[in-house]
Amino acid sequence: MTLRFRNLEVSPDDPVERWGPEGILAAIDRGGLAEWRRITRAVEADPQGPVAADLEEALESAEDAGAARVLRLALDHSRASEAERLGWRIREYLWRTCLTQGDFARAVGTSPSRMSTYINGSVTPSAVMLERMRRVAEEASRQLPLAR
Repeated sequence: MTLRFRNLEVSPDDPVERWGPEGILAAIDRGGLAEWRRITRAVEADPQGPVAADLEEALESAEDAGAARVLRLALDHSRASEAERLGWRIREYLWRTCLTQGDFARAVGTSPSRMSTYINGSVTPSAVMLERMRRVAEEASRQLPLAR
């Protein structure tokens, strides 16, 4: 199904920057992956720009909760600081191990409280520590049985 805008003077073929909140809302609720990717690329290019502001406004009225959640995550991710992104990466490593946060901390050679500061972004781990986390996560994910 091809996305069509109703009552707008722009079309889905126009640049996302011209869609406005109404066009973005239509893309969220009636569009598909191609439109969502276009919106995401525009937001990543300028996280504080007009498309990001239009997306934020459109998200308040979106009916497609799944698409709205994914686009909200994309918006938040594009606006995140480097420390926050690093915390998300560490959280992903932890998740991949299926360990508790305390057990993961001990496996990489740090304390649970220090691991918490890495995850919340208040302290940046050294490159060596980050590499240890990646390696522990990789080894643990190789040992886990595949879901059937």
